[in-house]
Amino acid sequence: MKSFLRCAAAALLASPLAGLAQPASPADPDSAVKAALEARGDARRGQAAYDDLECGTCHRRDASGRANINTPRLSAQHATVIVKQVLDIRSGLRNNPAMKPVVAEPALSQQAIADIAAYLQSLPVAGDIAKGPGDTVDRGKELFDRDCAACHGAAGEGRAQALIPMLASQHYTYLLRELTLIRDGGRGNSNPVMASLLKSHPPADLQALADYLSRLPAPKR
Repeated sequence: MKSFLRCAAAALLASPLAGLAQPASPADPDSAVKAALEARGDARRGQAAYDDLECGTCHRRDASGRANINTPRLSAQHATVIVKQVLDIRSGLRNNPAMKPVVAEPALSQQAIADIAAYLQSLPVAGDIAKGPGDTVDRGKELFDRDCAACHGAAGEGRAQALIPMLASQHYTYLLRELTLIRDGGRGNSNPVMASLLKSHPPADLQALADYLSRLPAPKR
């Protein structure tokens, strides 16, 4: 039942650790994010939590994700990004109904989130990444270099301190869904600059961007 519930809800995180502080109220998302970002994540504890709670059922054991259910690759993603997105879902800033019941669990403290995020960041990019059709890569690169690289990095590596995610080697289907949600205002916590920038892009441009990014190699660490 535990495994089924987490998979059905596209589970990302939960905590088996007792005695940790309870999560901040969803009414105070800024405080919760600040507390979790300031916590020193422990990758060993994070691995234990990830394995014990069977997060790999949806995200796979290597955290490479599952394109067929729009579960993103989390391996090597910046810990700060994971912390921010999980807490944005909890507070309602990011619209993700499937994840909401999971991140709302009372046992999921800021420290537990930081631990699992540290573990995921430590993992190499492995497993199969679902790529786009490959016929719009040149167009996607042109769009990315012009509109996205200034923030997300020339190699799609993101910026941990600025809470900007790594986009390289992410599943094509997930990228396309999120780009569309951001453009159409359905994601909720999108950077207003990015949402405004994507507003003028037709579906073909978003497909080209996702095609290009899905084929970018993971940046070397």
